[in-house]
Formats: sequence, structure tokens, C-alpha cells
Amino acid sequence: MRILVVEDEKKVARFIQQGLEEEHYTVDVAHDGETGLHMAASENYDLLILDVMLPKKSGLDLIREFRAGKGVAPALMLTAKSATEDKVAGLDSGADDYLTKPFAFAELLARVRSLLRRSSKEKSTVLTIADLELDTVSHKAKRASRIIELTAKEYSLLEYFLRNRDRVLSRTIIAEHIWDYNFDTGTNIIDVYVNHLRNKIEGAAEMRLIHTVRGVGYVMKEE
Repeated sequence: MRILVVEDEKKVARFIQQGLEEEHYTVDVAHDGETGLHMAASENYDLLILDVMLPKKSGLDLIREFRAGKGVAPALMLTAKSATEDKVAGLDSGADDYLTKPFAFAELLARVRSLLRRSSKEKSTVLTIADLELDTVSHKAKRASRIIELTAKEYSLLEYFLRNRDRVLSRTIIAEHIWDYNFDTGTNIIDVYVNHLRNKIEGAAEMRLIHTVRGVGYVMKEE
């Protein structure tokens, strides 16, 4: 997936770029609206992340002109403004979602994935890997014909792994997504819950699906 970030605050732009690249996205950056519009119109991006207040051309004008030129990539607007009318203006200009600064990177990442799923042809509500299935509507999990009972946290953890299969997830990102608080690196809560989940989804005769990446975190993949 290729993402364009248009943000004039260079530290913020670099923060977003580094975080997304760590999640294995390809990221390009522009620091003003005119350059951003040129790049958005001339390259094939899967997603645009646009600041509203930009030099040379605002984010609102950028997305409006991009849409007028038949650009279809979903757009996430970033702004320090939180008033309802500002959000409505962004959405009416052609944006698909709106995130107010300051924000946690985990929330930005969640919205990015949501927009990419929304624009994807794959709309199934059932997530799978090997013979493991998770129905995201009924919240039921099963492996082959074996029903798996999950707690709320175990369900959230399994869904997060499945939506990010084959991607290495750090413990910090997992904690921010599932627990929504600043992760204390001195706790082993992530490892405890992963072990609980492993015990439930990986029987003695079944293929291992959750793999430890030493010093980093975990990845869900088929061996």
C-alpha cells in the first residue's frame, strides 16, 4: 500500500512517515498543498493523509480539486480544529475521515486501515488464516469444527492479529490498540494475553499461527 502524507510541520510529517513505514507501508511526503496536489494527481496512491492548514493550497482545496479531477483515493484530514463545522467542511470537500490533533499514532493507524479496508474489494466480515475463522459480526471464532470461546480482550487481540497477518506487531502498538493507554514497558501483560490466546487457538496437533519475533513482538502467519 502506498500513502501520501501532506503536512507542513516537518516533525509531524516525519513522525507519521516513520510510523507508517514501520507498519510496512510505502510513504511519500509533501510539505505544501500545491506539491501535494501534483503528487496526488500524478501518482497512484492508496490513501491520502492531508493537513487542513497548508501553505500555497489548503488541504480542503487540495482534496476538492483532486476529486474534481476524478481522483478516487480515500482521504484522511488532519487538523487542530475540532468544531463540527470544520469537520463538515472537510467531509463536504471530499474527505472520507477526519482526525483532530493531537492524536495517538495507534488511532491514526486504525483509521488508515479502516479507510484502506473500506476502499478494498474485499468486504468479507469473516477473517481467516489456515483453518481458523473469526466472524467479526457475531464475534464467534472456530478452528476447523472446534468452537473457540474468547474473552473480550482475547477477541480484540485475535482480530487485530488477523487484520495484520504477516506483519510484525510490536508490543507497544498492540497495547495502544487493545488497551488504549500508554504501554508500561515493565509489564508482561501483552505476553500473558498472547499466551492465553495461543493456548485457545493452537491445539497440540494444529499448526502454530502466532509466532514470537524476539525483541520486537509477534506476527500471525502460516508456517
